[in-house]
Order: sequence, then structure tokens, then C-alpha cells
Amino acid sequence: MIKAVFDTNIFVSSIFWEKGNPHRAVEFALEKKVRVFTSVEILQELERVLRRDFEEPDEMIQRQIGLIVEYSDIVAVNRKVDAVKSDPEDNKILACAVSCDADYIVSGDRHLLELKEYESVKIVTAKQFVDIVEKSTKN
Repeated sequence: MIKAVFDTNIFVSSIFWEKGNPHRAVEFALEKKVRVFTSVEILQELERVLRRDFEEPDEMIQRQIGLIVEYSDIVAVNRKVDAVKSDPEDNKILACAVSCDADYIVSGDRHLLELKEYESVKIVTAKQFVDIVEKSTKN
């Protein structure tokens, strides 16, 4: 099974835009076609973004995080990563991915996408990920 780490922006997009590829990527996780890993740090960032940028109420935020926890494995991050100098906050995504030996990081963040790969973890857009999963489930 494909193992993936979703960047915070993928979770945000999946919450607010049901027709997009980020939402489809989350649907694959709910359908158990992919295995999603996340970390406490990623969930804390999601909570901050939903509160600060979208002014969502606490109950909505907790409901969304609860859903993510249901379909994700929470990783105990065991690596410190310092690969993204221009946006150090992005390193938490890489750290989660290498800690769980993920196949993919799914992101819309240009700092991560520019890397293309980190320690054998491929970094792809939501569209690329959807295409990969659809192709792999047809076989």
C-alpha cells in the first residue's frame, strides 16, 4: 500500500474545496487505498492555520482534526531535518515522512515541491498523487 504524508495545505484544501485533487487524495485515505501518516506537529500547524487564517470555530477545527486522526497513523517523529532553509516550518513535513518511511509527500508548497525528493521520499502535487494512486489501483 502507498504510504503518504499530506502537507498542511493539502488538509486545508481538502476541507474547503471538495472538488479538488487534495480532497480526492483524502478520499483515497478514507477508502483505505493509501495509508496516510501525520505528526502532532502537522496537526498543531493545521489547527493554527484554521484558527488564524480561516477563523474557524474550535468545534469545527476539532472535528476536522478528529477525522484526520481516524484515517491517519500518528508518527512519533524520530528525525531532525534541516533541508528547507527558506521556510524551516516545512522541515516538519520531511521529518514526518522520513520517520515513517513514506513513499510520498503530497504538497502544494513550492519549497517542498522544488526538492522533488528527499531521502527516497518523492514529493508530488495532489494532482500527481491522484494520478499515481488511480494508476496503481487499476493494476
